[in-house]
Amino acid sequence: MKTVLTNGKIYMERGAFCEALLIEDGIIRMTGTNEEVLAAAGCGEAGSGSDSAAVIDCAGRTVVPGFNDTHMHLLQFSEFIAGVRTEDATSINMLVERCQDFMAAHPDRVAHGMHAMGWNQDLFTDEKRMPNRHDLDRISTDIPIVLERVCGHIASGNTKAVDMLLAQNGGQVPVIEDGEVEIDEAGYPTGIFKEGAVNTIADMIPKYTPEEWYDLVIEGMRYAASKGYTTIQSTDLGFSGLKEDDVFNIMKNVRDDGKMAVRYRHQCAYFTLDAFEESLKNGEYAAADEEYEADGSLTPAEAGTESGQPGKPAGAMLTLGPLKLFADGSLGARTALLGQDYADDPGNRGLVWIPLEDMHAYVQMANRYGVQVITHAIGDQAVRNVLDAYEAADPTGTNPCRNVINHCQITDRECLDRIRDGHILTAVQPIFLQYDIHIVEDRVGPELASTSYAFNTMYKEGVHQSFGTDAPVEDLSPLPNIYTAVTRKDLKGEPAGGWCAHECMDVYDAVDCATWEGAYMEFAEDVKGRLKAGYLADLVILDKDIFTCPADEIKDAAPVLTMVGGEVVYEA
Repeated sequence: MKTVLTNGKIYMERGAFCEALLIEDGIIRMTGTNEEVLAAAGCGEAGSGSDSAAVIDCAGRTVVPGFNDTHMHLLQFSEFIAGVRTEDATSINMLVERCQDFMAAHPDRVAHGMHAMGWNQDLFTDEKRMPNRHDLDRISTDIPIVLERVCGHIASGNTKAVDMLLAQNGGQVPVIEDGEVEIDEAGYPTGIFKEGAVNTIADMIPKYTPEEWYDLVIEGMRYAASKGYTTIQSTDLGFSGLKEDDVFNIMKNVRDDGKMAVRYRHQCAYFTLDAFEESLKNGEYAAADEEYEADGSLTPAEAGTESGQPGKPAGAMLTLGPLKLFADGSLGARTALLGQDYADDPGNRGLVWIPLEDMHAYVQMANRYGVQVITHAIGDQAVRNVLDAYEAADPTGTNPCRNVINHCQITDRECLDRIRDGHILTAVQPIFLQYDIHIVEDRVGPELASTSYAFNTMYKEGVHQSFGTDAPVEDLSPLPNIYTAVTRKDLKGEPAGGWCAHECMDVYDAVDCATWEGAYMEFAEDVKGRLKAGYLADLVILDKDIFTCPADEIKDAAPVLTMVGGEVVYEA
């Protein structure tokens, strides 16, 4: 069956739009005028369709390639949207009341514990402090409760959760590598857990079964499609509390049952070198790699194009992606690794998440097997450490594995030059400016802040830069992300002229970063991310022309239809 889109403002690439396109077997076969495409499809001039072609009238609306989120956490986000929402709580009291109300409305969901993510003490108007166990005890003392900060690098637990943790450790406060359990004057945990200790306290909450995760994943993917995403690249392995084979199997089952509303690419976190090497050689990573490549998915040659990573399928619903590493913490938690003291916390330079020797070993091992690496690095010293590891693993300076720095927030000119000269990819989250423009100068000082979040500079200098949301840290929504990149404002429109306005991107570059650059990151740039002949029919029809509307209105645009491989997966 053929499908024709007519009467659209269809974005092909900078400066190029078409009116109509023809889709067959999930691939765009032709672009052109209404008359040209309808004739090729065998439809009447009026565009009424035929027995062999369906016609979708775009009614003059703008059509863009499907959005590609290059770093998020689908399992956590799916849990997030199914649970209590705390991200807009403006006080500790509101946080407590939200949780109390959720417990009353959904007793079945919290019968054995409550786990949520989203609070931010900087938004609190009563006390700008982190909630402790006494605050959470107001919600319940009968079930364990763990509420993570928006960044995921700090969590609060109630007394029940703390007591369960102590009971598991013979009544002693556990010593956690790369983490901190905050202690009060009496030597008892306050209920605040940082960095590596976050997962430790979160483990006190009973986990979903694989069957429950299956249903949550389907809902999370439907949400992504409703926002215009056609691909998500997600770090779930190593983050969900599930075993490695469970994560792979859940995704394969959703795919095999035809329930994937969007394409999914794994980003895989391993926390020991031995575990990663074993999985590469004989374990689940190797097995998944072989299974995914045997799924009969489209290859660049089959799409009529030439590039793509050798041996890797392009356009599959489920693909295996990079190794995920962590170099530091977060700016909001003051655990991002800086090259100088925090301006508002003298003596603190943040946290080294992974020893440098281990980081080098991970990168070299991955690249030796032809595996891409994406590394979380927020502070400028973390970025330099990652660059050291990437450069050591690639004496050619060409970055053939397309290694990526994720977040890449605090940078000086030297960092930017090394990223450009080493052909290093970046996966950034412009929507983080919604919060960070209000704290970054206090954290790192105005001079370093002025060369940070340098999205326009990097892209104009030729750095391959893609956009993500890090959901559930932010909402899984691409248009506020594009808005923030273009305006450098928060969602309230402040500051009026944009923060560090020289880094405002133009809308064409921002759309490409949200679409085609994501495909480039997954070696699929010749079959995804453009609306041209030979490309997959992954696209979004928007209710607003984001190329011509006032920039402040971009965030308010919404999809009216999302299509993956020529199939409608969302319609407003």
